[in-house]
Order: sequence, then structure tokens, then C-alpha cells
Amino acid sequence: MDKILVHGGHPLSGSIKVSGSKNSSLPILAATLLTREPCVVHGVPDLSDTHYMLQILAHLGAQVERASGTVSVTAEKIHSVAPYDVVRKMRASVCVLGPSLGRCKEATVALPGGCVIGDRPIDLHLKGFEALGAAVRVEGGDIKVFAPKLSGAVINMQSKFGPTVLGTDNVMMAAVLADGVTVIEGAAQEPEVVDLANVPEQNGREDRRRGNASNHHRRCAAICTARNTR
Repeated sequence: MDKILVHGGHPLSGSIKVSGSKNSSLPILAATLLTREPCVVHGVPDLSDTHYMLQILAHLGAQVERASGTVSVTAEKIHSVAPYDVVRKMRASVCVLGPSLGRCKEATVALPGGCVIGDRPIDLHLKGFEALGAAVRVEGGDIKVFAPKLSGAVINMQSKFGPTVLGTDNVMMAAVLADGVTVIEGAAQEPEVVDLANVPEQNGREDRRRGNASNHHRRCAAICTARNTR
């Protein structure tokens, strides 16, 4: 087994450059599909997963540029189908479902990594979409969601395994372009969820997140509230 040996007893000095968070970068990059306007994301780590996400965005029709940790995405015209060959390498690719549904009112994404519904809480994502008014089908390994209109709702995302981070992300992104107010109960409270919640504010939407330790109020046009009730 590999191990790291640390020999202490000496003062530490110097500086290091800390890269951005992969767990925050992936859903934030997916959220660029919500708008036709150009988006610039700074501090994106140079990792295989972020490269895969950019490939998915490009496949969906977005124009993507990357340079030194800064990613520019313009999703002026997109389509809503992400096939297995594109998403199979990364489970987090499922988080393009929410913004694609919100923007296009339909989305088709292959089950990431061959996941079976129920093994990991992808079923909670689908439950959230249904609560917003979407119809959900699983056909031949593809998740298909569609709705002529999305409406705000009170959605309980709690499960016996606890909150789902990607599920909270996905439903939150779909709700940004839904009519009315959405309340997500049993929402995940990880820092990457808060980071994503801060994004719609910068694009003319209000995203108010209430957790045990934080209460963010944003003044914008629409509200998506994520509330944890544990």
C-alpha cells in the first residue's frame, strides 16, 4: 500500500497555488447550459473529469474555450441529447439533465457509468423532476425527461442514505427556469451545493439556500429555495 511519511518538528514556510474544486466546477459548468449568454468560470482544475464535462457541453452544442484554469462557455443554441459514448466516463455527467430540462423542456442522458436506478440515488433526481411537472422514462439505458412547462413545487429529497448532492444540484438547476418557487427539503448542504446556488444570482435568478449554518438571501427575479429539514 502507498503511504505518505511526514517528518515534522520544523517550521513551515512558502506558498502554494490551490486549484479550484472539482466537485464545485462540474455542476457549475453544467449550469452554463441555463443561459444563452456567455459564461466565464475561473479556477477550473485541470482534471480528466472537467475535460469530460467540457466535451459533453460541446456535444450539446455549446462553444467552449479553456485557457489556464479559465473556461468560457456560450450555450446560445443547444440540443438535449447526451448519448452513452459521451457520458459513460463520468457519473457526474448526469447533472446536465437538470439544466437541459429547464432550458429545452426535455433531455435525454444515458445512465452514467451504466448505473442502475436504485443502486445510487439517481431515482431522487427523477423524483424531483416529476415534482416540477416533468414526465420521466427510462428506455434502453437512457433517462428521458420532458415537460411543456415546469412549475415550482415543494420537493423532499431525503432518503435512507441521506441527502444527495448531485440530486440537489440537478433539481435546483431545473427549478431555476421553472415558474414559481421551488422548495427542496432534505437538500444536501455541502460547499459545492452552496457554490452552485450562488451561480443563478449572477444570471438574473434568485437562489436562496437555508441550511443549518447558512442563510443566503438574493434579490433577483425568481427564487429557488433549498432547505434542509434534518
